[in-house]
Amino acid sequence: MSSPHGFTHLDDRGHARMVDVTAKQPTVRSATATGVVRCSPEIVAALRDGTVPKGDVLAVARIAGIAGAKRTAELLPLAHVIGVHGAVVDLVVGDHGVDVTATVRTADRTGVEMEALTAVAVAGLAVVDMVKGLDKSVELTDVRLVAKTGGKSGDWHREP
Repeated sequence: MSSPHGFTHLDDRGHARMVDVTAKQPTVRSATATGVVRCSPEIVAALRDGTVPKGDVLAVARIAGIAGAKRTAELLPLAHVIGVHGAVVDLVVGDHGVDVTATVRTADRTGVEMEALTAVAVAGLAVVDMVKGLDKSVELTDVRLVAKTGGKSGDWHREP
């Protein structure tokens, strides 16, 4: 249900509100998001060689991303507290830096798009945190939703 303004997250007076999903039936849903941590060739080499002084960057980032997905509702004030029933965070080192992909799954009343995006953002930030001492120019870019399944709006995939 939307407000007279046409926005689902506004009440009839135009104030922010959390959408009530109580009456919705839980369904299986998933979302996948991606992002890129752009790094210098020196950082890429250190990631590939396992010589980053702070330790295993990819392992830390993977766990950080999963934790981020599970804590999304604490970070985004209008996000619902939902069960994150599955979260996979993959990090691949390429010549440009690190590609981050997260897929989050649930069987709940609302989707997990924000959880997937948060997982990518937090995993990417963990990479930045672990390597910033080697190069301050490292950056997290291109965080975006690439696919979602389930729910009232059905499946969606970003065009290549």
